[in-house]
Amino acid sequence: MQIQGKVSNPLERNIELSVSREKVEAEVGQRLKRLAPKIKIQGFRPGKVPIKIVAQQYGHQVEHEVLGELLQQQFSERISQENYRIAGVPNFESRNSGTDNSSYEFHATFETYPDIELGDLSSITINKPVLQIGDAEIQKTLDILRKQRTSYTSVDRLAQTGDRVNIHYQGSLDGKNFAGGQAKDFNVILGEGRLLEDFEASILGMGTGQEKTFDMIFPEDYSGKEVAGKKVVFTIQLNRVEAPELPNIDSEFAKLLGVEDGNIEKMHSEIKANLQRETTQRIRAKLKEQVMQSLLDKVSVQVPRTLVQQEADRLIEEIQSTRAARGLHKDPSLQRDAFLEKAEQRVRLGLVLSKLIEEHELGVKPEQIKSFIEEHAQSYENPEQVVKWHYTSPERLKEIEPLVLEDNAVSWILDKANIVDQNVTFDELMGYSHATNA
Repeated sequence: MQIQGKVSNPLERNIELSVSREKVEAEVGQRLKRLAPKIKIQGFRPGKVPIKIVAQQYGHQVEHEVLGELLQQQFSERISQENYRIAGVPNFESRNSGTDNSSYEFHATFETYPDIELGDLSSITINKPVLQIGDAEIQKTLDILRKQRTSYTSVDRLAQTGDRVNIHYQGSLDGKNFAGGQAKDFNVILGEGRLLEDFEASILGMGTGQEKTFDMIFPEDYSGKEVAGKKVVFTIQLNRVEAPELPNIDSEFAKLLGVEDGNIEKMHSEIKANLQRETTQRIRAKLKEQVMQSLLDKVSVQVPRTLVQQEADRLIEEIQSTRAARGLHKDPSLQRDAFLEKAEQRVRLGLVLSKLIEEHELGVKPEQIKSFIEEHAQSYENPEQVVKWHYTSPERLKEIEPLVLEDNAVSWILDKANIVDQNVTFDELMGYSHATNA
């Protein structure tokens, strides 16, 4: 999507405004009189500065303020008369700048919100993932939890996939060092994909104390531009090989997972409850994603350009803020044009949702806020404290309202839509399988 000037914009409106110069001058005079007693100017006693000197120093500023206020007042009155719903900030262009005119003339340009027809939304079809949590899902989760708690023990054998190795390495390009090409006592687990494939392949089969020199060509799209697509020479020294050891599934392991008495059955029950909660959340997210896309597909909306531009700027600001929080500098390459398409979609969806919520009176109720917070809190160790934390701040409660509004809209659509159950595996639902990642 491209937003450019001079392209026909059906949401753009133009009106002419006129502000009486006499009215402006009268108000400026009154304000300067009220201001004069407060002014301190060297050579005059407090409150005794001549009004002429006050006008010379502050007249232009006060006139600018008064004209802006009267212009905004007249604009608001005209907007109210015409029943316009303004999107974004209007642009005022002066039509006369001389002092011999009886009034200040302005041309105002602005966009209005579009009229939205939702149409028949009952024809929407939604595929609902269906999954029952059983022993297989619990065992798979246990395997993941065991792997997360892997310990490593030094072994006297050749390095293989799954081992943790400690290495020194030195790389050179045309006989010179390059950025990121050297490290000492570097630990890495082979097979996790942290290393370039050719580099890792050179470590496999090495023994403790062994040194190896080899050539390697970096990928063309490698992030380090200095070596991207080029051949470098690496020397690796293998200092240590450590084999992985998975913990046994016993009472000690259960305690590691937070089951204080080490009861294995209780551990299985808690894992199942967590999986069911995670499954419910993921299914809800999948349904919401489909509903939102269906609304975008079904409802045609002309989007105000100014709102799209503002949203694009906000997306950039989010990225820059995230970078700053991570201690990174702002990225000067982020330009508005690259974010316009995503911004347009967000604004369009927001307009459609607002219309749906307004038309069908889907406002937020206090009990919905409470239910939302309590459900969210269940994923924390102390749910009661999380609930209390939210209710100690009106601002936090306000932040939840848009999320509940979206849920209300989604629920309304799901009540009307054609729901088709679709059996899925746990990996597919969570996005772990190759099929779902393709």
